Amino acid sequence: MPMRRAEPPHSPLEPLRIAMWSGPRNLSTALLRSFENRADTAVVDEPFYAHYLRVTGLDHPGRDEIVAMGETDWRKVTRHLVGPIPGGHTMFYQKHMTHHLLPVIERDFLDRVTSVFLLRDPREVLVSYVRTRPNVTLEDLGVREQAGLFDEVAARTGATPLALDANDLLRDPEAHLRALCEALGIPFSERMLRWPPGPRPTDGVWAKHWYASVEASTGFEPPRERRPSVPAEHRALVEEAMAHHERLHALRLRV
Repeated sequence: MPMRRAEPPHSPLEPLRIAMWSGPRNLSTALLRSFENRADTAVVDEPFYAHYLRVTGLDHPGRDEIVAMGETDWRKVTRHLVGPIPGGHTMFYQKHMTHHLLPVIERDFLDRVTSVFLLRDPREVLVSYVRTRPNVTLEDLGVREQAGLFDEVAARTGATPLALDANDLLRDPEAHLRALCEALGIPFSERMLRWPPGPRPTDGVWAKHWYASVEASTGFEPPRERRPSVPAEHRALVEEAMAHHERLHALRLRV
């Protein structure tokens, strides 16, 4: 028997902490812009990234600066995620990469946030990702980790977590944002559809390496209807990622 869909997690008088879990190049920063443009919402951009790079030693663009300027103690990060919402806002939108949530990080904080999963076709993710970082692994795409975390949240809550597909969102931003807001138990805001161009003080220090397109944007752009061609050397990786993606995609929020 399929699990029930999670009920709205809070009353209108209680603060809401949205943990949006995705992989890279998933429209995640555009959705961050969308929520940040609301009057009631504080945001944070990939708060586990500095810890992830310090522990793994991986060579990402801007690695040394990210580690130097970010919080590398995961305990302090989780306390921030479930602590007072910055600026006295009633909602705290948290943009996360699933592969940043390393096994050493205790998961109790998941019980105090509302996890939502932002999906994107791994073929599109791969082609976008290798433009900045050509050497890519399955872990870099975060799809396997996303599927595992989805199952963990489902087990913790006894309900199917919310999942939103990036291309669905691009095809009809208002309808899908309205549906997401309804599922979260919050009012939709027209401000979520358009935002001013340019960088934000809340952007991670890695923005200069990855955020050129979103900094030029003022809203959600229509999706490309043609799937990109995956280079031969990455096809096996993408095939494995697709198996995880398709399982979650079947459970996505539909409008």
